[in-house]
Amino acid sequence: VLVTGAAGFIGSKICIKLFELGFKVIAVDDLSSGNIKNLPSKIKLYKLDLSIIANFKKIPKCQLILHLAGQSSGEKSFDSPMTDLEKNTHTTLNLINYGIQNQSQKIIFASSMSVYGNIPLNKFTETSPLKPVSCYGVSKLTSEKYLQVFSKKLPYVIFRMFNVYGAGQNMKDLRQGMVSIYLSQALNKNEVIVKGSLNRIRDFVHIEDVVNIWVISVLKNIKNEIFNLGTGKSTKVSELLNKIYKLTGKKKTKVLKSTTGDQINSASNNSKLMKTFKYKNFIDLDEGLRKFYVKEIK
Repeated sequence: VLVTGAAGFIGSKICIKLFELGFKVIAVDDLSSGNIKNLPSKIKLYKLDLSIIANFKKIPKCQLILHLAGQSSGEKSFDSPMTDLEKNTHTTLNLINYGIQNQSQKIIFASSMSVYGNIPLNKFTETSPLKPVSCYGVSKLTSEKYLQVFSKKLPYVIFRMFNVYGAGQNMKDLRQGMVSIYLSQALNKNEVIVKGSLNRIRDFVHIEDVVNIWVISVLKNIKNEIFNLGTGKSTKVSELLNKIYKLTGKKKTKVLKSTTGDQINSASNNSKLMKTFKYKNFIDLDEGLRKFYVKEIK
């Protein structure tokens, strides 16, 4: 199993789980944002930039591809749209080429809720209109389209990930991961700085649930399907802050204007996911935050 973005928050935990299940894991990361310390030494890491096609000669033939590499912040995508394109869409095209050449069984791709943009719906379904408002969302949607074009030669599973959170997130990065940003500020600063309205809606899904579902997708014969990977529960930013303040004892909030390309509402209709994966017991946000908080204060 080839796992890209293997030293990242989500990728590393998927690598470890697959390794424990007996898979031979080929872990690849360019370490531009991932950390080699996220992986145990028993998993060999190939430090490679997958936007460079020649680097694929260094990767063994793999039956399955789990593609989690890339730039994963809507805000950061405006810093350098070209870099976002290379790290997201270009790497996906190269992986499609690799998969076809090696006759891989399928590719599982980490897309994002950002592909939906600001369409006026309470909860997005997989058939909702796709109108991304960030460069990041455009790069993810373009990658999805390329996967669909080549699906006869390389079947795909696409997960549109909602707000993933939990222990292991980079608490020093205050431009990525709403939960980790706010929790980090609540623990280390006098106030939590919020960029955008407190009434924005999000769907927070715990890392353990995300890993479980990815592993099931490896084991199950699912091909050429798209799934919203979220809990199906809507939470206002103000509600999230109140839960964090309850844990940390902090209460001070400073609200700034929203960042470019930020989505107003982003919550999933996950009925397709639940029906296909028979997965119902998502970790409650209160419990997930408690586990995250306890891990950080240790």
